[in-house]
Amino acid sequence: MDFQYTLASSLCKIFPNGQNLRPLKARRLTGLRGETVSFQLAYRWDEWGREYGQAEVVSPRRDQVRVRTVELVPCRYPCHQRRDADYLAAGPGLYPDLLRDLGPAGFPLVSGQWRSLWVDVNLDGPAGEFPVELCLRAGGEELCRVELACETLDMDLPRLPIPHTEWFHGDCLANYYNVEVFSPRWWELVEAFVRTAAQRRCNMLLTPVFTPPLDTAPGGERRTVQLVDVEDLGGTYRFGFEKLRRWVQMALDCGMEYIEISHLFSQWGAKAAPKIMGTKNGQYQRLFGWETPAAGQEYRAFLHQFLTALKPELEALGVAGRTYFHISDEPTMEQLDSYRQAYEAVAEDLAGYPLLDALSDHAFYREGLVQQPVCALDHIKPFLEDRPKKLWGYYCTAQSVDVSNRFVVMPGQRTRILGALLYQHQLAGFLHWGYNFYNSQFSRYPVDPYQVTDADQAFPSGDPFLVYPGPEGQPEESLRLMHMDQAMSDYCALTALEELAGREKVMEYIAQDLKFDRYPREEDFLLDLRERVNEAIRAKVAEK
Repeated sequence: MDFQYTLASSLCKIFPNGQNLRPLKARRLTGLRGETVSFQLAYRWDEWGREYGQAEVVSPRRDQVRVRTVELVPCRYPCHQRRDADYLAAGPGLYPDLLRDLGPAGFPLVSGQWRSLWVDVNLDGPAGEFPVELCLRAGGEELCRVELACETLDMDLPRLPIPHTEWFHGDCLANYYNVEVFSPRWWELVEAFVRTAAQRRCNMLLTPVFTPPLDTAPGGERRTVQLVDVEDLGGTYRFGFEKLRRWVQMALDCGMEYIEISHLFSQWGAKAAPKIMGTKNGQYQRLFGWETPAAGQEYRAFLHQFLTALKPELEALGVAGRTYFHISDEPTMEQLDSYRQAYEAVAEDLAGYPLLDALSDHAFYREGLVQQPVCALDHIKPFLEDRPKKLWGYYCTAQSVDVSNRFVVMPGQRTRILGALLYQHQLAGFLHWGYNFYNSQFSRYPVDPYQVTDADQAFPSGDPFLVYPGPEGQPEESLRLMHMDQAMSDYCALTALEELAGREKVMEYIAQDLKFDRYPREEDFLLDLRERVNEAIRAKVAEK
């Protein structure tokens, strides 16, 4: 059969024409216990017509190996016109992103195209080296047989020492799967998606005490996912926390460590209240929303009562010491006064709790309005020069030039470099707005993420979500989610070496003055860095 193949690193995004295919240099993968290491088997089928092949894994640790196909997804809006040269493509097309478990038929052989199989090796179990062999067959004939050596180092990968949040959108799950919010099936879906996030080292969960006022057109609203029940008794309020208790316990059971309370004021300047539903005069209705001035006395009185009731609940749930609050997302300097009024409305009630918001202007921190700024990576320089005690980073659609990001058409290493950057600059956390945002921009209508990867041509493909809503309610992962997991695993491995050898020695292994807008662009830098770090950990462990 006319069949070509080669091994490739997990950072390589393999296009059907093979234009950026780079063979894997070393057939050996190492990592710490609890880490997932990955590689790809790229292949090209030049026979006539479409066929299916079968993949067989031979390894003494076969149960730790998972094989998936890398599927192409449509990208109608892959990137902004404002971009740098470090993109794999700029035009609309079909590009690799979706990871899908092999079905009964096997994997596709598409005539004249390069495709790839993604292979994960979960390094659980005893330390030591073991082989992983992958054999491909079609029509009873062997197509290829490849083998790698994998090694589990005798040290556990430490937990991620900083919060990492990818904003969770419970309304999008209800819309896509056509289920009622808070129905038993909705809770099952939420748990499945939260568990996957936690497994990939996202350890902080956006918690919708009220429907999050995020990416919502002014005057519009998103489907209600409010966890806190409210009863308006005529200026005083009664609160029910049963659903919030269930949410928090679910999050902790899935592996989440931090709770992130949804924003208390509208996005882009805190001018209004979020949508808050409740019972009044026996009717379930909207109590507050776009028509409610954020600085008005009625809403301020409500927030005081709500926060007074909420804090004992957080204490009872055991999460008060790891709960974060938001005022308003992405305020600008033109909105400084409205943001200040919103901050002053809750500052006393939230004394002792960390407040964080995504922003780009240093003035919000300088004037004491944000304790833990979450700064866009392309605007972070002033924050590094006049540094807060705890500084976070974020990126989204606008961070399209020079800095790390996770668009589908960006190289894998541009996403993975984030871990080394966070470590070198000692940021206190990382935030992104879209773990599973399956709406158009401003949430005017839901979209099918398998067909629309760009919020209906508003954001570069890949910005709105990291997972696809798979069949049977199980999320399907993306290349980008795995690259984010690798980034955070790198961060954890660097901290592991720091515990053994000190930070100064770790910086010697990095051997680069990494900047958020200037860093090595080759995949070999990260692969070689992890190999150096792993070798140093092995040596230090052997000394004990």
